[in-house]
Amino acid sequence: MPSRPCWVEIRTRSLEDNYRFLSALAAPHAELLAIVKADAYGHSLALCAPAAVRAGAHWLGVTSVEEGVAARAVSPEAKILVIGGAFPGQGAAVVEHSLTAVAWEPWQLNELEGAARAAGLTAGSLPVHLEVDTGMSRQGVVPDQLAPVLAQLAPGSPLLLEGVMTHLFAADEADGTVTVAQLLRLDEALGRVEAAGIFPEWLNVGSTAALLAGQAGTIAALAARHGMKALMRPGLALYGLAPEYDPQFEPEEPASLTAARASLQPVLQWKTRVVGVRTISAGTVVGYNGTFVATEPMRLALVAAGYADGLDRHLGNHFSLLVRGARAPLVGRVSMDQAVVDVTEIPGVETGDEVVILGTQGNEIITAFDHAKATGTIPWEVFTRIGPRVQRVAV
Repeated sequence: MPSRPCWVEIRTRSLEDNYRFLSALAAPHAELLAIVKADAYGHSLALCAPAAVRAGAHWLGVTSVEEGVAARAVSPEAKILVIGGAFPGQGAAVVEHSLTAVAWEPWQLNELEGAARAAGLTAGSLPVHLEVDTGMSRQGVVPDQLAPVLAQLAPGSPLLLEGVMTHLFAADEADGTVTVAQLLRLDEALGRVEAAGIFPEWLNVGSTAALLAGQAGTIAALAARHGMKALMRPGLALYGLAPEYDPQFEPEEPASLTAARASLQPVLQWKTRVVGVRTISAGTVVGYNGTFVATEPMRLALVAAGYADGLDRHLGNHFSLLVRGARAPLVGRVSMDQAVVDVTEIPGVETGDEVVILGTQGNEIITAFDHAKATGTIPWEVFTRIGPRVQRVAV
């Protein structure tokens, strides 16, 4: 049966090209871990994880064990890092599906060790990555509390400390002072790990912002100082967007970021269709609560997309969609399943016409940054709030 006309097109070739571009930026300093958490930022894990692997990714990053199991089903050979860690009762699934969990709490290590022993795993056969909190105060063990955690990774444990990771929370700030301080704390923590007689293989640091800011060499130098290899975690850039530059930290955008923006290719386009067209007279109320009243005769088009699909309710009367290559303003409130656009100035609009919510049509473009600015959020949220009932289609 044909589906309701509200869908997302995913250009997997663009994702592959983006991965190769980012990999070249990281080379020869670091390997990449492709972030496909949150259903690949709303782009579809099932489509994007295999595309990243085709492009050369050996590592995939997800949030949860559930996502890890889904990623394993479509990427049987990849190394899959569960960045949010395993929760009680999930250790067995980590073992069964050959996942690598991040841990920082003793109970997490107990969960993984218990599952490994129950499965009869030998010493040092279940890899884990240890998160160190270097200043974000979210997840991770602070450096001066490492000792009891490292004691659980002593020889004889089925757990193998394969990597150490941290989150850089201000890598998009061009002055870099916060990141320098974080890396100094990480250096201290790595010294404590070495002093405990543990020598991980991977130093897992830095997202899109750090990579595009040219920090791969700095992170690789820190890794080499401790006999490790650098692993960086691009997310947003995989899907074709470079973080917007904040001019308060430097007068001009760094050249590396400008170049990256020109090279990255958007992966997602979000579309719907015109359901019907009507003409209204001056004084006609449009939508719930009458937030729009026509001041003159108008032609309106009903489209099959609403806030249950992810079209933010705040966009009503404040945003435009693309119809026949022109901008059609949203009028009235966005409903749960539908919205109305003004096509008075767009000749020939008719039922069945394609409408672009996010993407390009003709010479016009609507980006995730446009949506984010209009609703006071960030592109990551714009992508991930596109509802699961919106079909993702590879093109």
